[in-house]
Amino acid sequence: MNFETQIHERPECIVERALAVIDGKWTTLILRDLLSGTRRFGELRSSLSGISPKTLTDRLRALETQGVLTRQVFPEIPPRVEYALTDKGRALGSVVHALAEWGAQWT
Repeated sequence: MNFETQIHERPECIVERALAVIDGKWTTLILRDLLSGTRRFGELRSSLSGISPKTLTDRLRALETQGVLTRQVFPEIPPRVEYALTDKGRALGSVVHALAEWGAQWT
């Protein structure tokens, strides 16, 4: 089955399924930040100006559920939580880089 057939003749389009994972502005920006390495919640919140803690938490949980990132909790006081991309998440790097190249050229 060629790419055009996969896109247009399936009940659930593969592009639509991919977009369901990288849904929205914040998710894409979280991926961008995590592509450079492990981050803590506060680091992500600082780098994503305008995101609320609830939205960040919701997006991180969704990405964890989808297997795109891992969440590691360290038994410390105060608690330390780190987020890192899985292999599945790192595979989205080419998508994020393509968006950056497109943005540099066309916006």
